[in-house]
Amino acid sequence: MKKENLTNNNITRKDAIKKMGKYAALTAVGTFVILNPLKAQQSSPPDPGNDPLSVG
Repeated sequence: MKKENLTNNNITRKDAIKKMGKYAALTAVGTFVILNPLKAQQSSPPDPGNDPLSVG
């Protein structure tokens, strides 16, 4: 970091947009990894097949 940035907490609009973009990208990737439906299906246990509430 530059010395002037340490003493002055003001950042430019351009710098703020860059930081927001990086945060948004990281959040999107993390959300996709956590909520990926294909991996969720692969990691879930198989259906035992004896559902007591089924009518068939």
